[in-house]
Amino acid sequence: MAYKYLFFDDYSEGAHPRILETLGNTNLVQELGYGEDSICLEAARLVKEKVRDREADVYFVSGGTQANFIALASMLKPYESVVAVTTAHINTHEAGAVEATGHKIHGVKGLSGKITPEAIRDIAAQHTDEHMVKPKVVFISHATEIGTAYEKRELEAVSKTCKELNLYLYLDGARLGSALASSGADITLADLPKLVDMFYIGGTKNGALVGEAIVIVNPELRENFRFYLKQRGALLAKGRVLGAQFVELFKDDLFFELARHANSLAGKLSRGMGDCGYGFLTPSSTNQIFPILPNVVINRLKEKYGFYVWSKIDETNSAVRLVTSWATNEESVGEFLEDLKKIS
Repeated sequence: MAYKYLFFDDYSEGAHPRILETLGNTNLVQELGYGEDSICLEAARLVKEKVRDREADVYFVSGGTQANFIALASMLKPYESVVAVTTAHINTHEAGAVEATGHKIHGVKGLSGKITPEAIRDIAAQHTDEHMVKPKVVFISHATEIGTAYEKRELEAVSKTCKELNLYLYLDGARLGSALASSGADITLADLPKLVDMFYIGGTKNGALVGEAIVIVNPELRENFRFYLKQRGALLAKGRVLGAQFVELFKDDLFFELARHANSLAGKLSRGMGDCGYGFLTPSSTNQIFPILPNVVINRLKEKYGFYVWSKIDETNSAVRLVTSWATNEESVGEFLEDLKKIS
């Protein structure tokens, strides 16, 4: 089916032209392999500068699922487990990647897609001896799978709880740019090293061809991480390709500029659909929105646009997911809203 425009995700396009230009300009420059090249070293320096933690270790991998299961496996002993909300990416859309490393995921109920200190304490209280797995890492996403973003006070409360219970806190940053650039956001990149033990910065969903930057803050977790990368197939001979993209994203404000653009057009979609009288599954200030529409309207829209039906609301209505990207244009959003008005 030929669609007028795709709102399936934020990686349907290739890469920002500046990134392609950088890859072309560095293409014939000889470099060392496996992430030890001058390009990756410069990218790591820029990332550490942006997060304001020069002691952090930075590694580049190809995708989010790879970042998650390698990072989590490196943080866990064989008998230890992960705590995450039931909607978390590792619990729903990674084909059991974390479980395949031998670690259980405790799915807990979230509040608007976010984990709560109470849920963490409840799981910890249920697992008290050697006859059970031992919770050790709390997994969160910023932004969450349903488009919400943590407030600083919420993240601080989760971080404090983890420290009290001797748990590591890991942050999935697939859409970190969108969360940090969202309206009302009070968390910055520089806040994360103070609050989490390890996180990754997503490039794939914010203008890069491929690539995520894993940032290891806690000194306990830095030793021998390259062994985990190699064992899991993530230590790329041509790691320079990943590094070059992060140099371009972080040498100035491009990373945040692209995220702000995606958020802005998601906001335009959201306001337009609200003006048509439609509600939403959850409030979102990021580049994912979840409007609730009659099934008959959804079916008509799907004749022209690509998007996912997220969940059933009742017999006649469903929530859909619409995602904008760094490359989404005003015209496509305008056309979608005009077609929605006609159908409604």
